[in-house]
Amino acid sequence: MEKQCNLPTTILVADDDEDDRLLIKDAFSNSCQCVKLTFLKDGVSLIDYLDAEKAIKPALIMLDLNMPRMNGIQALEILKSDSRLKDIPVIILTTSSEDDIIAETYCKGASSFIRKPQLFSELEQIVSIVSQYWCKIVLLPRKADCEFRTGSA
Repeated sequence: MEKQCNLPTTILVADDDEDDRLLIKDAFSNSCQCVKLTFLKDGVSLIDYLDAEKAIKPALIMLDLNMPRMNGIQALEILKSDSRLKDIPVIILTTSSEDDIIAETYCKGASSFIRKPQLFSELEQIVSIVSQYWCKIVLLPRKADCEFRTGSA
Protein backbone atom coordinates (compact mmCIF):
# COMPACT_ATOMS: atom_id res chain seq x y z
CA MET A 1 0.00 0.00 0.00
CA GLU A 2 1.46 3.38 -1.08
CA LYS A 3 1.74 5.94 1.70
CA GLN A 4 -0.25 9.08 0.95
CA CYS A 5 1.60 12.38 0.75
CA ASN A 6 -0.09 14.91 3.00
CA LEU A 7 2.82 17.35 3.03
CA PRO A 8 6.39 17.00 1.82
CA THR A 9 9.10 15.85 4.18
CA THR A 10 12.08 18.19 4.08
CA ILE A 11 15.51 16.55 3.82
CA LEU A 12 18.73 18.54 3.68
CA VAL A 13 21.71 17.02 1.88
CA ALA A 14 25.13 18.59 2.49
CA ASP A 15 27.57 17.18 -0.06
CA ASP A 16 30.14 18.94 -2.24
CA ASP A 17 30.12 16.26 -4.96
CA GLU A 18 27.73 17.27 -7.75
CA ASP A 19 27.47 13.71 -9.10
CA ASP A 20 26.46 12.39 -5.67
CA ARG A 21 23.87 15.16 -5.29
CA LEU A 22 22.34 14.27 -8.67
CA LEU A 23 22.28 10.57 -7.82
CA ILE A 24 20.66 11.24 -4.44
CA LYS A 25 18.05 13.41 -6.15
CA ASP A 26 17.30 10.71 -8.74
CA ALA A 27 17.08 7.94 -6.14
CA PHE A 28 14.63 9.92 -4.00
CA SER A 29 12.51 10.94 -6.99
CA ASN A 30 12.32 7.31 -8.14
CA SER A 31 11.08 6.02 -4.79
CA CYS A 32 9.42 8.87 -2.94
CA GLN A 33 7.26 11.76 -4.05
CA CYS A 34 6.82 13.01 -0.48
CA VAL A 35 10.31 14.47 -0.13
CA LYS A 36 11.45 18.03 -0.61
CA LEU A 37 15.23 17.81 -1.02
CA THR A 38 17.45 20.82 -0.42
CA PHE A 39 21.10 20.50 -1.42
CA LEU A 40 23.95 22.41 0.18
CA LYS A 41 27.60 22.27 -0.84
CA ASP A 42 29.32 22.32 2.56
CA GLY A 43 28.89 22.64 6.30
CA VAL A 44 28.92 26.45 6.25
CA SER A 45 26.04 26.51 3.76
CA LEU A 46 24.15 23.97 5.90
CA ILE A 47 24.48 25.98 9.11
CA ASP A 48 23.69 29.25 7.30
CA TYR A 49 20.58 27.66 5.80
CA LEU A 50 19.37 26.44 9.19
CA ASP A 51 20.10 29.82 10.78
CA ALA A 52 17.97 31.66 8.21
CA GLU A 53 15.00 33.38 9.81
CA LYS A 54 12.34 31.45 7.89
CA ALA A 55 14.11 28.11 7.64
CA ILE A 56 11.97 24.98 7.69
CA LYS A 57 13.20 22.45 10.22
CA PRO A 58 14.11 19.34 8.23
CA ALA A 59 13.02 15.82 9.11
CA LEU A 60 16.50 14.53 8.22
CA ILE A 61 19.99 15.73 7.31
CA MET A 62 22.29 13.68 5.10
CA LEU A 63 25.85 14.83 5.67
CA ASP A 64 29.10 14.16 3.85
CA LEU A 65 32.25 14.41 5.96
CA ASN A 66 34.80 15.54 3.37
CA MET A 67 33.70 19.02 2.33
CA PRO A 68 35.47 22.37 1.93
CA ARG A 69 35.07 25.34 4.32
CA MET A 70 33.48 23.25 7.10
CA ASN A 71 33.66 19.48 7.12
CA GLY A 72 30.86 17.19 8.22
CA ILE A 73 32.22 16.52 11.71
CA GLN A 74 32.41 20.26 12.43
CA ALA A 75 28.87 20.73 11.11
CA LEU A 76 27.64 17.75 13.17
CA GLU A 77 29.14 19.29 16.33
CA ILE A 78 27.30 22.56 15.69
CA LEU A 79 24.03 20.78 14.93
CA LYS A 80 24.10 18.65 18.05
CA SER A 81 25.13 21.53 20.34
CA ASP A 82 22.21 23.73 19.21
CA SER A 83 19.01 23.13 21.20
CA ARG A 84 16.89 23.98 18.11
CA LEU A 85 18.68 21.46 15.89
CA LYS A 86 19.97 18.64 18.09
CA ASP A 87 16.89 16.43 17.63
CA ILE A 88 17.21 16.30 13.81
CA PRO A 89 18.43 12.85 12.72
CA VAL A 90 21.73 13.04 10.84
CA ILE A 91 22.88 10.32 8.47
CA ILE A 92 26.57 10.45 7.64
CA LEU A 93 27.00 9.47 3.98
CA THR A 94 30.69 9.57 3.12
CA THR A 95 33.61 7.78 1.47
CA SER A 96 35.38 7.44 4.81
CA SER A 97 35.28 4.13 6.66
CA GLU A 98 37.94 4.45 9.35
CA ASP A 99 36.86 3.02 12.70
CA ASP A 100 37.94 6.17 14.57
CA ILE A 101 35.86 8.41 12.28
CA ILE A 102 32.83 6.13 12.56
CA ALA A 103 33.09 6.11 16.37
CA GLU A 104 33.60 9.88 16.50
CA THR A 105 30.48 10.61 14.44
CA TYR A 106 28.31 8.37 16.62
CA CYS A 107 29.78 9.88 19.79
CA LYS A 108 28.95 13.33 18.43
CA GLY A 109 25.33 12.37 17.78
CA ALA A 110 25.04 10.90 14.28
CA SER A 111 22.03 8.63 13.81
CA SER A 112 23.63 6.46 11.12
CA PHE A 113 26.92 6.10 9.29
CA ILE A 114 26.83 4.88 5.70
CA ARG A 115 29.91 4.47 3.54
CA LYS A 116 29.50 5.66 -0.03
CA PRO A 117 30.36 2.78 -2.33
CA GLN A 118 32.63 3.11 -5.37
CA LEU A 119 29.93 2.30 -7.92
CA PHE A 120 27.09 4.73 -8.60
CA SER A 121 24.65 1.83 -8.94
CA GLU A 122 25.47 0.78 -5.36
CA LEU A 123 25.10 4.35 -4.10
CA GLU A 124 21.73 4.57 -5.84
CA GLN A 125 20.66 1.34 -4.09
CA ILE A 126 21.71 2.71 -0.67
CA VAL A 127 19.95 6.02 -1.23
CA SER A 128 16.89 4.17 -2.46
CA ILE A 129 16.79 2.15 0.78
CA VAL A 130 17.17 5.33 2.85
CA SER A 131 14.43 7.04 0.86
CA GLN A 132 12.14 4.01 1.21
CA TYR A 133 12.63 4.12 4.98
CA TRP A 134 11.94 7.85 5.28
CA CYS A 135 9.03 7.83 2.83
CA LYS A 136 7.27 4.53 3.37
CA ILE A 137 8.30 3.01 6.71
CA VAL A 138 8.87 5.67 9.34
CA LEU A 139 5.86 7.58 10.69
CA LEU A 140 6.21 11.35 10.71
CA PRO A 141 3.81 14.01 11.97
CA ARG A 142 0.93 14.78 9.59
CA LYS A 143 1.30 18.54 9.90
CA ALA A 144 3.88 20.62 8.08
CA ASP A 145 7.51 20.52 9.13
CA CYS A 146 8.02 22.67 12.19
CA GLU A 147 9.06 26.23 11.57
CA PHE A 148 11.70 27.55 13.87
CA ARG A 149 13.46 30.85 14.20
CA THR A 150 16.90 31.83 15.38
CA GLY A 151 16.99 32.06 19.15
CA SER A 152 13.80 30.10 19.83
CA ALA A 153 14.03 27.02 22.00
